[in-house]
Amino acid sequence: MSLSPPAARTHIHTRQVICQGYRRDDGLWDIEGMVLDTKTYDCRPRAGYDAIPAGHPVHRMRIRVTIDDTLVIRQAEAITEDAPFPPCGEIAPSFASLVGLSLGDGFQRELRRRFGGTNGCTHLVELMGPIATTAFQTLYPILSHEQGESERPKVIDSCHALAADGPVVARAWPQFARPDHRT
Repeated sequence: MSLSPPAARTHIHTRQVICQGYRRDDGLWDIEGMVLDTKTYDCRPRAGYDAIPAGHPVHRMRIRVTIDDTLVIRQAEAITEDAPFPPCGEIAPSFASLVGLSLGDGFQRELRRRFGGTNGCTHLVELMGPIATTAFQTLYPILSHEQGESERPKVIDSCHALAADGPVVARAWPQFARPDHRT
């Protein structure tokens, strides 16, 4: 199944977000993310900076976080490779202060508290959402297989398909399923 056919249109902008998870030999995990924005036309940033040719990155920024099995950040590094304004990259080193935070509950709130507005970079902050999701997707299947699941998996009730009263949980984790109460 695909989206319905679009109206007549002209392609203007592309944003790519790529995140990858790695298991390190030392037992830690690296999660890397990149955001890449391009335009289909030459654009000129405000304030008189050089034009950015069509297809050339307007934004290209990367983050790597090293985490442990509990999703606690042990190391963090960010870099701005391309941006419309020279000062953009100056804030990237401050993302090293993510060390000690957990990518679990409350992470996004704390991230925005620390790096909101002029204390951060909108694009790097936004990239941390997919990085957190990628961390979970990287660790959870491997660790749950290796360690087993004696406790209720955190994915239960995290979305419609994984509702405790639905067919997926009844089949995958019958010991944690609730009787069907959906109408």
